[in-house]
Amino acid sequence: MTLPLLIEASELNQHINDPKLLIIDLSSEENYQKGHIPGAIHLAPSALLLGQPPIPNKLPSEEQLQKLCSEIGLTEDKHVVVYDDQKGPWAGRLIWTLNIIGHHNCSFLNGQLQSWVEANFPLEKTINKAVNAHYPIDLNTQLVADVEFITAHLKDPNVQIWDARSQAEYTGEKVINANKGGHIPSAQHMEWTDCLIADDNPRIKPADELLSLLTEKGITPDKTIITHCQTHRRSGLTYLVARYLGFTDIRCYDGSWFEWGNLADTPVEK
Repeated sequence: MTLPLLIEASELNQHINDPKLLIIDLSSEENYQKGHIPGAIHLAPSALLLGQPPIPNKLPSEEQLQKLCSEIGLTEDKHVVVYDDQKGPWAGRLIWTLNIIGHHNCSFLNGQLQSWVEANFPLEKTINKAVNAHYPIDLNTQLVADVEFITAHLKDPNVQIWDARSQAEYTGEKVINANKGGHIPSAQHMEWTDCLIADDNPRIKPADELLSLLTEKGITPDKTIITHCQTHRRSGLTYLVARYLGFTDIRCYDGSWFEWGNLADTPVEK
């Protein structure tokens, strides 16, 4: 089964009974119980986080990732389709996580569950459980950027940082859980929501429009792109968008501003 990275509800429906399909619902447990795509397995977004100090929002340990794969029943032949109830950031972060462990057969449901409902496809309330499985994890750390990598490339013209936070956070006007505000020097700002069509259905903008917006910021496919936000939730979506647009070297700074803004020796601009 070959499905696109960005999948529409109609195409997903055509494959809904395929045994190699693994649908993951990252909504709240309450919303999952209200109704979800048939066969979807619920996954709490917290499973995508290390959950330990000092930076709990970083990538989970290899042991945690192995447990995650087992709990969702991930095997190499599965094609994973993901959605959430927050317009896509957790779904994007899950795809990043799967890519890190070596799984690339993934799709992001365009428009999330809302697109499925609007197409009049059925929902179910069954609490689905996966059959535990073992996945041969092969960590690709090149999809992760850390403080050392960023610091070493601050003046590298071939490396561009994409700050996906709000404008107020970028300028330092608003500071969240950090000792200092502002942004990483030379970082370009494009808020994660700017990747979405501004209406009630949170769909990804057309590729040509996104490429135009990003090119204006100097965020182009020929560069190494590092994306981040406050805790690498929102930048889960920007990772997904970059992948959708064909960017080949896109890395996520999972420490994000929660780490950078609390370190004494990291430079900032406002």
